[in-house]
Amino acid sequence: MLLDFEKPIAELEAKLEDMKKIAQESDVDVKDAVKSLETKIKNLKKETFSNLTRWQRVQLSRHPERPYTLDYIYEMSDDFIELHGDRTVKDDKAIVGGFATINKQTFMVIGQQKGRNTKQRQLRNFGMANPEGYRKALRLMKMAEKFNKPIITLIDTPGAFPGLEAEERGQGEAIARNLKEMFMLKVPVICIVIGEGASGGALGIAIGDKVFMLENTWYSVISPENCSTILWRSWDYKEQAAEAMRVTAHDMLDLKLIDGIINEPLGGAHADLKAMSKEMKKVILEHTKELQAMTPEERIEKRIDKFCEMGVVKE
Repeated sequence: MLLDFEKPIAELEAKLEDMKKIAQESDVDVKDAVKSLETKIKNLKKETFSNLTRWQRVQLSRHPERPYTLDYIYEMSDDFIELHGDRTVKDDKAIVGGFATINKQTFMVIGQQKGRNTKQRQLRNFGMANPEGYRKALRLMKMAEKFNKPIITLIDTPGAFPGLEAEERGQGEAIARNLKEMFMLKVPVICIVIGEGASGGALGIAIGDKVFMLENTWYSVISPENCSTILWRSWDYKEQAAEAMRVTAHDMLDLKLIDGIINEPLGGAHADLKAMSKEMKKVILEHTKELQAMTPEERIEKRIDKFCEMGVVKE
């Protein structure tokens, strides 16, 4: 599936494949033409992806081929032991987590997981966690704290599941408890928005010493479509809503709501999973080392101060 702004690039790439096929099947010399077209494609990609609108970045964050939490875990880690269940209700498949070894160091990695096809999306509930998902996440965080292991959370959700049964089991309480408990964790916590960062569903696992966003992701209290529906009673104004809401990684950094942006490969994270994972791994290891040099008390104090300063107007 191609997004609208990707189609001109795909057309040129199709032409390039045809040229290469002609070169293989005949004696025609097309080396210069191939080289010229490759340069043209590269330049078009640079121009396209450096001038994306906010809405286009939202679209890119939802790209069907975009890597999900487990893709990054398996690419970054040498081994991964997934842990299940909240020990109260059931195992929520929308949130995955477990111990992973990255560069000979053990981390607790937790994140929302979406599906690739209809069956997987139903199993993962489209990445929308129930209360038991947030309680599972908290259980794993407490386990990491017990064994003094750093925590990494990967955020990618359209929001917490809004169903009646989720509210009956205490969705609001589960997220609120996570916020409170994450502030007081004694181990380093690094949070990375890898796709959609919508509302409390994202925030429920996003209180950390360092919060990063991949370049083509978004983070907001509401999606542009739902904002458009509330303000204009139609989804037709989602582009204007995205612009007004300032939801992108660059907007969040300007507003000092995150600590940094992790650049994506040209074409988006799905264009090169290995390169994207390598960049994330580098950021994780670098900042884990920095955070481990501090005492737990210092980390907790800085974590609380960082979030308390958000939204404060100084005249």
